[in-house]
Amino acid sequence: MRRFPPPTSHRHLALSPLAVAACSLCLSLGVQAQNTPDDASTLPSVGVTAAAKRQAKASIAGLGDGPAWQQPVQAQTFGEEMLKDAQVTRLADLTKLDASVSDSYNTVGYWDYLSVRGFTLDNGYNYRREGLPVSAETRFPLENKSSLEVLKGTSGLQSGVSAPGGLVNMLVKRPDGRVRSAGVSIDNAGEARTQIDLGDRFGQQSEFGLRVNAAVAKLNSHFDNTNGRSRLVALAGDWRLSADSLIEAEIEHSYTSQPSVAGMGLLGTSLPSARAYSRNLNLNNQPWSQPVEMTGTTGTVRWTQQLSSDWKSVVTYGEQHLRANDRMAFPYGCYEAPSDTYFFAACPNGDFDLYDYRSENEKRLTRSVKGELSGSVTLAGMRHDLRLELLRSLYSTDLKPQAYNYVTDATGASLNLSDPYAPLTAQPDMDDASPNRWERTTELAVQDTVHLAPEWTAWVGLRHTRLNRHSVETDGGKDTRIQQSLNTPWAALGWTFAPKTQAYVSWGEGMETKAAPSNPGLDNAGQILPALKSRQTEVGVKGQYAHADVSAQWGANVFEIRRPQAETIDNRYRLDGDARHRGLEGFWHGRVGAWGLGGSVMFIDAERRGSSLADVNGHTPVNVPEHALKLSGSYSFGAPWALTLQADVVHEGQRWVDSANTVRLPSWTRVDLGVRAVQPLSEQRSITWRLGVNNAFNKRAWREAPSMFGGHTYLFQMRERTITASAQIDF
Repeated sequence: MRRFPPPTSHRHLALSPLAVAACSLCLSLGVQAQNTPDDASTLPSVGVTAAAKRQAKASIAGLGDGPAWQQPVQAQTFGEEMLKDAQVTRLADLTKLDASVSDSYNTVGYWDYLSVRGFTLDNGYNYRREGLPVSAETRFPLENKSSLEVLKGTSGLQSGVSAPGGLVNMLVKRPDGRVRSAGVSIDNAGEARTQIDLGDRFGQQSEFGLRVNAAVAKLNSHFDNTNGRSRLVALAGDWRLSADSLIEAEIEHSYTSQPSVAGMGLLGTSLPSARAYSRNLNLNNQPWSQPVEMTGTTGTVRWTQQLSSDWKSVVTYGEQHLRANDRMAFPYGCYEAPSDTYFFAACPNGDFDLYDYRSENEKRLTRSVKGELSGSVTLAGMRHDLRLELLRSLYSTDLKPQAYNYVTDATGASLNLSDPYAPLTAQPDMDDASPNRWERTTELAVQDTVHLAPEWTAWVGLRHTRLNRHSVETDGGKDTRIQQSLNTPWAALGWTFAPKTQAYVSWGEGMETKAAPSNPGLDNAGQILPALKSRQTEVGVKGQYAHADVSAQWGANVFEIRRPQAETIDNRYRLDGDARHRGLEGFWHGRVGAWGLGGSVMFIDAERRGSSLADVNGHTPVNVPEHALKLSGSYSFGAPWALTLQADVVHEGQRWVDSANTVRLPSWTRVDLGVRAVQPLSEQRSITWRLGVNNAFNKRAWREAPSMFGGHTYLFQMRERTITASAQIDF
């Protein structure tokens, strides 16, 4: 019998002809968007690995076009070469690049969950692609991405609806002159990838640009039953109508199919040793186990118009269609009959309940159009950099009834960890209702950067968001409608007290939406809840230094975030106090001659407050590391080839496994090694060889312990030593 809820359903999205309407809107407004460092969707770059290239300046959501040290926020841009050197192939790999980013249920064959400043990002609202909202309940291909960006902290000014940890933004590769590149990689787990990147400009004045990316992969890992495949085709083009006008359009289509790896769990209330089980163990390994399939089509159209030397308008339209078949032999809890106890884990003797979970042909659609107007005026002797933004978004799901059925063997018994691959009988009947949702948001944002004096700058902004939300289950039940209007202000003050060094203080609010878990035991299962407001205060200092062969970017800050929390109480999922996260962050990235050095650190004190649940109130939330340290060092040789040796250290501190704070994971440290060599073939041709070793000392540890899908705690092992070799030819 089914005892507890299935995992929440996943979102998917794709592209449609509504882009034509966006073009019409762009023409009517005389707007277009350029892919330059001044683009409003670009974050300040503070490279993490030693070999990373750094942008001289960038802007973030209208807070100014100055260099990174002038931005009163903590944000980073990770460029393409840096991602390749760090062996980043999915968003989850960002956890090795920044101390404030950690895992929050990252496994093979599934989409990625990231935690920033101790808060899990919402995969429906905290991710952006080309500055527009997208659903991250899919696997994003990175072969056609030029950079990944992370903004840390509340984002009420940049996004009307999002969890308070931060935002992740993906930028695609655009036409950029002549590009001819092909690459291949293979690792010792049997995974192989190949890709091609072609681009050029055409026309009498090179007014037309085209960029094509394609990739295929044979997916695999050290875990059992994880063979899969993926493919990508992406096209980007632009048309420079004049020196002041640019039209850009791009589209990508991707497909991924791979069985997911199920997480382990506590044994009753005890933490098992990470060495107690095979590193290859995958509890999703039944004869009827099927892969998770994810298909996505996403694209944007953008027009930018330089109206004058001081004013620019931009209109961007985006659309995302996702389709998924989400399937898994899913371990969830255990009932111990002698003690009449249900564990959100395995039983103390190793028994666990297994469910046949299937949700076929899930469809999700996101459409958004954003218009921006930015420029400068002088009032009362002070320069004001103004920005006005209007964003309209539509999100919908089309789900079918799903299967979430308890499975046993012929004797009626479920599984035990002593024989985890014992075959059980499939139960594929799809008769559980799924929640479908429709959401429409309209957001208006106004921002002003005021240059008070040569040493003083103020930023003020306000975003007004109107929400229209509707949810109903596939059987017609639990029909809920909510309309809300909320304002999220943000303000900051910066003081440049030394050359290229600024201290700042900021305060802002954020807004997020939630829905009750799809637990049939809840009176409000699957229903949407009113929007919640979080608040953040941050004080920091940032700087930049360059002299001769020494350059560096650095910063340190403290922050406090307060976020309302929801818990299940008396059979209802409702508000129950808040979570307060106080933290200290610091980073330093630079070069000293041939040496590249970088690192980031975070210390965090997280606490649940005001809860009516005794085992929650006053305790630390689960899966939040008390500290984290990410270090990177490299040394470059000049001859006969350009050779770079690199070492990365990833350390995360202890974290609690249960809400009562009785069981915690030990801290762990991992070392990754890499070497890159560039072999010149001619003036335009070269081969870049890379060899990387992830977890060089084959460390064994529990990497994370997220609580997901209605309260179950899962344990994920650190990936065993993986050696990856690749070659990239540029011709």
